[in-house]
Amino acid sequence: MKKIGCAGIVSGILNNENEIDFERIKRLVNASEGMEFTFHRAFDWVEYPLQELQKLMDLKVNRLLSSGQKSTAVQGISLLKNLKGYSKGKIEIMPGSGVNIENVLKFKKAGFSSIHMSATIKKQVLSQKPKVAMHSDAFFEEGIIATSDKETIQKMIQLLSQ
Repeated sequence: MKKIGCAGIVSGILNNENEIDFERIKRLVNASEGMEFTFHRAFDWVEYPLQELQKLMDLKVNRLLSSGQKSTAVQGISLLKNLKGYSKGKIEIMPGSGVNIENVLKFKKAGFSSIHMSATIKKQVLSQKPKVAMHSDAFFEEGIIATSDKETIQKMIQLLSQ
């Protein structure tokens, strides 16, 4: 990313206990030296947000992107303010998730210097709903990663090779 001139990296790694994986994040922060490093919304799954924020501050992470552990940043604004106060400016807290034109001023009034928003609009591109979907809802479940299973593929190849 440095070689192609990116200004920063956005990443986040939690361990199986939903705590920040300090060593792995440390390696990423070190590898991104000279660039901004933002820890993303994986933070919204941690159990002890102030303790985990301290880890990010110890690692000198520039910014935390969070919804305040709620579905939207407006719902989580109380925690976001607490994180901002706790950080004492050592890490920027960037609210994100559901930030839009109707609520963006709430974050400005709360003293946040930046926000994350997608400004997404949905646009109908098909004249009618297709008879067959091109994606499976089973692949888009929170906390589940769909990966190809090597053993299943090998069994299928073996079966087809007979």
